Amino acid sequence: MAVHPVTVNLSEHSYRRVQRLAKQTQRSVEQLLTDAVAALLPETTTLPSDLQTAVTQMALLNDAALWQMARTTLSAEQQQRLEALHDKQQRAQLSPAERAEEQALVRLYRETQLIRAQAVALLQQRGYDVSDPDQFAPLI
Repeated sequence: MAVHPVTVNLSEHSYRRVQRLAKQTQRSVEQLLTDAVAALLPETTTLPSDLQTAVTQMALLNDAALWQMARTTLSAEQQQRLEALHDKQQRAQLSPAERAEEQALVRLYRETQLIRAQAVALLQQRGYDVSDPDQFAPLI
């Protein structure tokens, strides 16, 4: 992959913030800015357009919003229903309506996991320690 040098003019305040974060994350300023640009433009071409937009715009959110997204899960009712449908599917064939519901819940689950993963990646790029999975438990 070709690399293209780019010159960016930052205010003194912005540069100091970038420099501090680079030091905290043990990366060069160049690497930090490269990662930041990559985070703003994630590879989303295989996603539905609404999900592409949501994932791309996550880089613009503040840290609190990202923490909230990193803790997002299906509701208890959705989880129970998906589990019930999977249990039934093991014993018998689902009706067309049940199959459609199961597929919709699985799709929602996958989208939720993608959003959570993107939020965690962005938080890590911003210098947060994301190594403890307990910090991503849903807030009740």
